[in-house]
Parts: sequence; structure tokens; C-alpha cells
Amino acid sequence: MTPEPIWHPSPNFGDRRGPSAPDMVVLHYTAMTTAEAARDWLCAPESEVSCHYVIAEDGRLWQLVQESDRAWHAGQGTWGGAADVNSQSIGIELANTGFHPFPEPQMAVLEAVLAGLFTRWTVPPERVVGHSDTALGRKTDPGGRFDWQRLARLGLAVWPEVRGGGLDAARFWQDCAAFGYEVTPETKPDVLNAVRLRFRPSATGPLDGTDCAIMADLAERYPCRGPAGA
Repeated sequence: MTPEPIWHPSPNFGDRRGPSAPDMVVLHYTAMTTAEAARDWLCAPESEVSCHYVIAEDGRLWQLVQESDRAWHAGQGTWGGAADVNSQSIGIELANTGFHPFPEPQMAVLEAVLAGLFTRWTVPPERVVGHSDTALGRKTDPGGRFDWQRLARLGLAVWPEVRGGGLDAARFWQDCAAFGYEVTPETKPDVLNAVRLRFRPSATGPLDGTDCAIMADLAERYPCRGPAGA
């Protein structure tokens, strides 16, 4: 059951553009010292940023923008053909500096919020993504300490079932694009970094067979359907 959020309205929102209903979720970390500081900044007119929900480390939950409205959390970026991620998505900020694990109370509330969103909107688990997935080369949140596997076990995100495989660079980039990443000659290094940050954060070095196996599995099982209405 989704906990009742504390309503703490932000003035930083507008109407959704294009499709009227969100069909994806973008997860962030706040990179600030306290949840309250992040909440207040997301509600400050001069910041020109916001999100729909903020979840503190101890599980306190604030709602800043109505789900039907367009919060200003994603900035410039794309996912699965959506050029205006803010209009397509619900933004959730997790109080975390990016350098420590996400506490149990916080993760439990996140799971409840996501489960609630899945009942109210058409959001498939493969369209629960990180800011690092959509803002290539610009953002790293929710970072390498976030437990994506935990969400995937509950059907609230996805995780690869790696069976091994050889190195096939051309197929890797095709699979990344099929899954949702924006692949261009310029973005390829950032795409590889984003894939690793999310699915194997300890990996370093050039593209390898494990990277290829991860994306082959994800592209096969979760091919991107594109924005709602596409």
C-alpha cells in the first residue's frame, strides 16, 4: 500500500506536451546533504526544477507536483524515442549523495510508490529508468549504489539474465537502441558508461562480451515500444 504523501507543492511545473498520460518513471538521487534541503530547492521558483515525489532516507514521502502535470526533473535527454522526457514521465527523487547505499525504509517506500503508479498509469517495468539512462554523459543518478535488481525481482524494473556471449560491437549498439538508449556516433561512449553504471557498475575498459550479452538479453525481452501513442 502506498503511504500517504505529504503535500508540499512546487510552483515549477506545467502541462504535459503531446501524450496526456505519463508512461515512464525516471529515478534520481538528490546529491544534497538532507532530504529537506532537496525538497525546498525543488520548490524554489528560482531553481526552475522540480519532481513529483521526494523520498527521504527514513521513508518520509513528499509530493511536489500532481502526477498529471509535467514536473521539471529530467532536463535535456531522450529515452525510447521520447524527446521530451519530462512530458512522458513521473520523476522520483531519492535523498542520497550518490556515495552510499539506499536505506531499507527508503527503498520500501519507493517500491510502494512505483506499485501505485503502475496501477494508475500504463508504465511497464522496462520504462522505469535512471536519469543516467536518459541524460547521457550529463547525469549519473541514481548511481552505481542503487539496487535495480531488487526492483526487478518485484516486477518494478528490469534486469538482464546474462547467458554469456562473444563480442559483437555492431549488435551491441543495435541492442542498446532497441532497448531505448539514444545511440549516435557521438553518444556511444556515454551509452556504454550508462549501461555499465546501471547493470555492472564495477566494470571498466573497452566494450566486452558481457556488455553485449546484457544488452542482447534486454533488447530481446524488452524491446522499446516508444512513447505512448507512437
